Amino acid sequence: MFSRLTARRPAQGFVRAYTTHVAKGRAQLLEKRLDDVVITFAKRTALGRARKGQLKDVPVDELLTALFKATLEKTRLNPASVDDICVGTCHPPSPLYVSRAAAIAAGFPVEVPISTVNRLCSSGLQSIVTISNAIKTQQIDVGIAAGVESMSLNPRPTPEIVSGVAQHPQAHDCVQPMGWTSEMVARAYNISRQKQDQYALISHTRAANAVKSGIFSEEIIPVEIRGATISVDDTVRPGVTLESLAGLKPAFLEDGASTAGNSSGIGDGAALVILTSRAKAEREGWEILGKYVASAFVGVEPRYMGISPVAAVPKVLARVGLHKEDVDVYEINEAFASQFAFCVEQLQIPIEKINPNGGSIALTHPLGMTGTRQVVTGLAQLKRQGGDILCTSMCIGSGMGGAAIFVSEARS
Repeated sequence: MFSRLTARRPAQGFVRAYTTHVAKGRAQLLEKRLDDVVITFAKRTALGRARKGQLKDVPVDELLTALFKATLEKTRLNPASVDDICVGTCHPPSPLYVSRAAAIAAGFPVEVPISTVNRLCSSGLQSIVTISNAIKTQQIDVGIAAGVESMSLNPRPTPEIVSGVAQHPQAHDCVQPMGWTSEMVARAYNISRQKQDQYALISHTRAANAVKSGIFSEEIIPVEIRGATISVDDTVRPGVTLESLAGLKPAFLEDGASTAGNSSGIGDGAALVILTSRAKAEREGWEILGKYVASAFVGVEPRYMGISPVAAVPKVLARVGLHKEDVDVYEINEAFASQFAFCVEQLQIPIEKINPNGGSIALTHPLGMTGTRQVVTGLAQLKRQGGDILCTSMCIGSGMGGAAIFVSEARS
């Protein structure tokens, strides 16, 4: 069955050109170079449960404005010093217009440009890659990469393709609902309902413990919205048990195994990182939290969309000369317990290293935010435990996957 996973291989010439300036091996990755792309700030808003939670009536422009304002106040960054902003988001109408308006309303001068990117579940990561590449090629000195989504107000629209395109089986599959792809993975790779619930319980339990201990306060920046301060996730459900998970009905197919309890929740939220070169950060005296190293994106069979981290993670590790054992923390998105279980077991990574504070099954998965949140969460965890290397990864709707490597330089 594993042979179903097929990733496209880029032309060798392109790979050689792209990796020429990428450090290889753990020792080289930990070296500090003036042209490193570093992260000087990484925070997220609290998460809100879609249609019921604290952000259910807050559109993305208002959410972004609040996050931008809080960031400028916290960092004392001169907004005029930002050369570019990139926002990853999926489903709000006219995303560039509303993101640009949010930045201006938050205090960025009109001279600061902005762009938006949509690579579905990896949109937040793609915004980081976009800004990092611009810094690396010396197009800009300072940039902000953000990810945002209001799944309450902008749920996934149904993709429409013409009948001539839909006749192609893979084209047909790539626009199917994500829950359907979860069930296809479960059936193709024999991921039982019991196993899915067991993996889901790990996420729920870890996230509940993290909330109880206050760990997430280290990565959340409080934001002011309509006179209220939003600073605590309202998405995590304490007291989840295997018994309560087993009692839930299938959410997508009558005879399926994916439920509301073992699938990622739909939610609202935003996150951002500030990026610059090490040379610039040192000149300005800015704290360096970590650095971006490399990323990789892959394509797989669309109906088995969720298995893509199994291709993306080894690809990015090979790109930078790492072994999976070299990574201290993995943040692998839990779109569904079916695909997450498959990825964990195929990658053969100890579960203790993956999503140590829970993942999207417990926290929810605001599509444009998740790729950024994983970096914020992963760097905060590395700081706590004194680790060095973070690998983030996610499956991507339509049959793709992404992964990236970051190095932490902060210590508690």
